Amino acid sequence: MEKFIVEISARHIHVTKEQVAILLGEGHALTVKKALSQPGQFVCEEKLTIVGPRGELKASILGPERKEAQVELSLTDARTLGVEALIRESGDIEGTAGIKLVGPCGEIELDKGVIAAKRHIHMTPADAENYGVKNGDIVSVKVETENRSLIFGDTVVRVRDDFALAMHIDTDEGNAAGIKGSALGEIVK
Repeated sequence: MEKFIVEISARHIHVTKEQVAILLGEGHALTVKKALSQPGQFVCEEKLTIVGPRGELKASILGPERKEAQVELSLTDARTLGVEALIRESGDIEGTAGIKLVGPCGEIELDKGVIAAKRHIHMTPADAENYGVKNGDIVSVKVETENRSLIFGDTVVRVRDDFALAMHIDTDEGNAAGIKGSALGEIVK
């Protein structure tokens, strides 16, 4: 079967336009540092401090602004901060832990939004047809690396017209497979 890119998604923060004004200053516009593989998504120059009960970590904001804030951590990051990060798909934040975000101009206390993103593959409808899967399917993905090859189970397929074919895992998962930057994966049945 045809292989696709597997990318590591490091800890990051999604914020609303109103939160940008509080954290970074009224009228502040997010600054694009680097485009991401998903169309229209980008890493920002701006970073915030995530403050938990046991510690704090810096993280980049991902743009553009969202309708709701979300903090995506690895499980190791969550332990460092002393917060529980439920494994969820992006956007599924009901019932999740909150956390404090601190920027150069202010701070906010989120009452929810901390997750460890469920590993997933972004696909267009044409990609899904090519791989014989549909939105919401759970698959396993084999990643071959030097001395650390493994199969990632419980990988959700996410299908939308505006996606680009790529699998996303967090830093813990990338380290477990010995991935440096990115690797290639293939769906195994």
